Amino acid sequence: QVPLKPGRSLMDWIRLTKSGKDLTGLKGRLVEVTEDELAKHNKKEDCWICIRGFVYNVTPYMEYHPGGEDELMKAAGTDGTDLFDQVHRWVNYESMLKECLVGRMAVKPIAAPKGEVFQNEIIPIVPYSKVYILVCPKKVFIAFSLLYCLFYSYDWFQTDSLITVVIYTKQKDMNAELVIVDCQDKQLRAEIIVGDYSYLVSLGRYHNFALEINITEKIGKVEIILKKKDKVHWEKLGQPLESHNTFIKRTDRGLFYRKCKLVYKTEVTHDTKLFCFTLPKSTHLRVATGQHLYLKQIIAGTEVVKPYTPVLPFLPLDFKEPSHQDGAQIYLMIKIYSHGLFTQALDHLQIGAWISISNPEGNFKKSQVEGLEDLFLVAAGTGFTPMVQLLNLALAEVSCLQTVKLLFFNKTEDDILWRDQLEQLALKDERFEVQFILSQPTADWVGKEGKISSCLLSQFVKRSRKDSKVLVCICGPTPFTEQGVQ
Repeated sequence: QVPLKPGRSLMDWIRLTKSGKDLTGLKGRLVEVTEDELAKHNKKEDCWICIRGFVYNVTPYMEYHPGGEDELMKAAGTDGTDLFDQVHRWVNYESMLKECLVGRMAVKPIAAPKGEVFQNEIIPIVPYSKVYILVCPKKVFIAFSLLYCLFYSYDWFQTDSLITVVIYTKQKDMNAELVIVDCQDKQLRAEIIVGDYSYLVSLGRYHNFALEINITEKIGKVEIILKKKDKVHWEKLGQPLESHNTFIKRTDRGLFYRKCKLVYKTEVTHDTKLFCFTLPKSTHLRVATGQHLYLKQIIAGTEVVKPYTPVLPFLPLDFKEPSHQDGAQIYLMIKIYSHGLFTQALDHLQIGAWISISNPEGNFKKSQVEGLEDLFLVAAGTGFTPMVQLLNLALAEVSCLQTVKLLFFNKTEDDILWRDQLEQLALKDERFEVQFILSQPTADWVGKEGKISSCLLSQFVKRSRKDSKVLVCICGPTPFTEQGVQ
């Protein structure tokens, strides 16, 4: 993120969009935009961007963009969908930019191929599998139809009081973190995660359910047990909803939210709080290490979304076995900014209030810590939050781990999150070491001081042995992260 000029906050942007000012320059007209026309609007003072087939004039938004003008200009005059998905797919751009909508992209005519000459391609039937199928462009649909039949299917059975939905995945490493089930709003939604893809069962029916999930990991079978409201015989399981029985990339599926209740919040530091939300009773969701969630609030009539990484309710001191939550609660450690529109609204939520929380997302994989001997964690402020679950995973499950070092940057002593818990952990577990570095220390501070630098890191990042397997993780404000990576 970059510092914004005064009067360029999110709230200021919302006010501008509701002022009635013409933000497209087209006086309310919607137009069809060709690629050639889009390419002409590629300057800061005249910048159009296409996202998912819709074109927006983002010129008025330039000074309000938290990532800065240069980030927007990367997509100027082009289709910015891929760039948008890489950086902030979670942002509800339709709501944020609805007053900047220029129109749709013109449909590009597709030339018919001459004859029947196609480039054949060998692709895996499922990601990471060793089963392949030879396809040509005409046969791609058939290949994916085969995929459903061979690898993903569901069935259901009933008794007088129960319905059992069985999903067969053929995935031998199936576990609770890969299964997300929601029974709400008279719908059953079950999503099975397979790498970058997911399989979805999505059905509607006018019944309320109690829920139990059974996962047979070795054969990849998932059972969803639903309790009938009345002891009647069901003729069918339910009405198929959008995207039912599909296997597609997760990025193409979009985010799914459910309403979660705030049950308590407590102070961690003078400006940071620990929030605890409960999931709905009929929801099964486990957040894997290294994954984050999105919180969505309606502020001044506009959907605003922010990502946060769940933490544990406290830092365990005994890592003989992994510390797993029961999945009913989600804990988030969030810094409340004095002029932060989203965090101020979050801080004013009353106990018992509801907020929308998404499915987990993230690219971190547990395999990255397998066989690890040295783990270095470099964090600034609330960049510490992704480190909490990672500490738990590494110290509890990585048997060959020799050292875990946390280099924790803050402005003052009062800003240090969970300082007492981290110091207790360092005393309790000889593998763990923490260094606190302050950029604005008081005169009586006896620890390290300064900002992230090669000098500081060189003192800290040292292998336990010459050829040890090392992982370095860094998280904080963008300038901090970029400088640390360099």
